[in-house]
Amino acid sequence: MTEIQRPGALYQQVAAAIREAILSGEFAPESLLPSEAQLMARYGVSRPTVRNAIAALRAEGLIEVRHGKGSFVRSDGQPTLTLERRINRAPNGQFVMPNSDVWDEAEEPSVYRTRTTKATGRLLNLGEEEELFGCDRLLADATTGTRAMHRTLVPFEVAETVPALAEEPGQRPTAVYEELTNAGHTLWWSETVRARMPLPDERATLQLPDATPILHLTRVTHGTADRALVLEELRIGADRAEAAYRITAAKQPAKRRQA
Repeated sequence: MTEIQRPGALYQQVAAAIREAILSGEFAPESLLPSEAQLMARYGVSRPTVRNAIAALRAEGLIEVRHGKGSFVRSDGQPTLTLERRINRAPNGQFVMPNSDVWDEAEEPSVYRTRTTKATGRLLNLGEEEELFGCDRLLADATTGTRAMHRTLVPFEVAETVPALAEEPGQRPTAVYEELTNAGHTLWWSETVRARMPLPDERATLQLPDATPILHLTRVTHGTADRALVLEELRIGADRAEAAYRITAAKQPAKRRQA
């Protein structure tokens, strides 16, 4: 039996002891933790204390509870997917995105009409309550079981100038890029990535373990005069994926000489 002699609530002391056992490698990644009865005997505490300690470690993301199987140490391995965030253009003019062959559509895409919020309006350089076409896709990788939520938002005022988008706003991103290019736009993209804890519906849809953040990638397609044309959002579990970028040096404008 391991004697607990540390300051703090008793369950916190037990959680600290189990945490040390995990970090030291005594309890290996993906291994099943000892049962509640075994932990009670090991630390000389009651069942509620052990349960509170396990709950604390679940909140930290060190432990995952699998219903009917027990508590397991979370994996410390590398993400299963690397998302190459490049956009290529083939000799025939078509746009190609790496990883596009990985994803299957787990459900039929949902196309709808919506309006800008404060956040989406800022990214599209529009005010709030401006009309948009939206398309939501649930993507799945059959090999790893990874899921991703993808959303495309096209302002009505953009679709009005590109009839193909007004007629079919639910096209895949590469097809949207092609339609915009055919309409005369020279495209470039900006993207931001942030990590946050998922909302309940995101956690359920992405089938995330306890205490798992998501990567929230936001991409804006810009066209003529740097106008923001399309907004895309990709949400995926941070334990399953990492984002990779190719960075090239931009040419600095030549300095003008003083006369």
